[in-house]
Amino acid sequence: MKINELKAGANNVTITAIVSKKDDAREVTTKYGKRLQVANIILKDETGEIAMSLWGNDINTVNVGDKVEVSNAYVNEFKGNPQLSTGKFGKLKVLEKGEGGAESEEASTPSEEEGEFEDV
Repeated sequence: MKINELKAGANNVTITAIVSKKDDAREVTTKYGKRLQVANIILKDETGEIAMSLWGNDINTVNVGDKVEVSNAYVNEFKGNPQLSTGKFGKLKVLEKGEGGAESEEASTPSEEEGEFEDV
C-alpha cells in the first residue's frame, strides 16, 4: 500500500516508507494517569507523507533516514489529519538504517499507551 491510499478508518495496513522527520520525545499522561514518552515522526514514500506516534522504547529504534515497514497498522485521525498507528497488534520494523547499514529491529506498541493523553 502507498501513503496516498491511506484514509482514516483503514486497518490491516502494511507500508514501507522512509522516516523524514522525528520530533524530540515528550512526556504525556494517559487518561488513566500513567506517564509515558511519545515522539512524533513523519513517514514518506514517493506518493506522500503521514504522521505516526512512537511510544516508549519504540522511540529509540527509529531515526531520520531509516527505511521502515509498518505492518498490521491502522489509520486514525488526529486534529483533522490522518495518522498511522500500530496499536496493540501492529509492528514497526527497521529494514535499513539511514546510515546505510541493514538491520532488522521490531517494535510494537502496547495498547495501554493508546487513548487520550495530555502534554505534561
